[in-house]
Amino acid sequence: MTWVTDDNAALLTDLYELTMAASYHAQDMNEPATFDLFVRALPEHRNFLIACGLEGALDYLERFNFDDEAIGYLSSLGPFSDSFLSRLGELTFSGEVRAIAEGEAVFAEEPILSVTAPLIEAQIVESFLLNCITFQTMIASKAARVAISSKGRSFVDFSLRRDHGADAGVKAARAAFVGGAAATSNVLAGAFYGIPVNGTMAHSYVMAHEDEEHAFRTFMKDCPQGTVLIIDTFDVEEGARRAARVAHELAPQGIELRGVRIDSGDLANLTRSVRKILDEADLEQTKIILSGDLDEYQIERLIADEVPVDSFGVGTQLGTSGDQPALGGVYKLVADARGPKMKLSTGKGTLPGRKQVFRVSRNGTLDHDVIGLEDEVADGRPLLDCVMKGGRRTSPP
Repeated sequence: MTWVTDDNAALLTDLYELTMAASYHAQDMNEPATFDLFVRALPEHRNFLIACGLEGALDYLERFNFDDEAIGYLSSLGPFSDSFLSRLGELTFSGEVRAIAEGEAVFAEEPILSVTAPLIEAQIVESFLLNCITFQTMIASKAARVAISSKGRSFVDFSLRRDHGADAGVKAARAAFVGGAAATSNVLAGAFYGIPVNGTMAHSYVMAHEDEEHAFRTFMKDCPQGTVLIIDTFDVEEGARRAARVAHELAPQGIELRGVRIDSGDLANLTRSVRKILDEADLEQTKIILSGDLDEYQIERLIADEVPVDSFGVGTQLGTSGDQPALGGVYKLVADARGPKMKLSTGKGTLPGRKQVFRVSRNGTLDHDVIGLEDEVADGRPLLDCVMKGGRRTSPP
């Protein structure tokens, strides 16, 4: 199986990063340069973004190197000189990174991350950093919208099976957690990042047994801690009654039905009906979890209609950021040894110089941000902190 690993991650770059670097090498151009990574404009239906992906970016930069296999592959491509390939074989990242902390709100044109390093290093890492930061920022921002719509109710990331690839599934789970998810169904993400792992059961489990009630009984006995039963395989209301009967039957054994999940149908009316069935069975503490291609808009409507739901499982729309499946992040040269740099392309202009972002609050509420130069003095809390110096983190991950 082929994966992106620490050994080959340096090759996860666009070819033109390497051809430019080869030319810089040939012309002896390797003075320090600063690149800002930012989003030009907020997408439609986004008033803010949530910064995410920094830890993965710093991991990559600390481990950045081209091993012998990578150098051999680049040699086979043809255009690179032996001198340049030799230099790549010795290359590590030695620069500085200033960044806005993960979980902070960010806005258009604000540097989420700023890299200062010898030009060749700073150029080659562009593609990976954009992939890492913009994808996770996109997912964390979607998760934050779900969290806001949930009005204090918890939600779990169920997106793995719909995410756009295995690595995306792992990174999406982490980004969703940064954005407000309480847990993930993704076991590998839980192992990697220490995220709480949560899950229920599938319709296939119910269908694999002789009848629904037998499936519920078996599952509660075999998985007695925090059991959640899915009750919409056949008939939601009858499923709720069967779950209640099994819960009472097993209660003397100390087995508790923590919740039931509804994954289809008229969620609002079914939730009201199920809540009534559970309450009448003296199962007021049993929670109702809703899932089924939910997004922040559906969740907002359910809560506005006072549907008695306790939590949500959110999958496809979260892990793919369904209404905004790409984020237009860019990584632009803003300063080098000769001073500030400014791009003037129509619709793609940039702000020159090394920057700082100042966050101004009024009465405990964010009021506005100011983008200034790094050495400016301005009101507000500076957001860009030095998180890497000399190619090493300034504090542990």
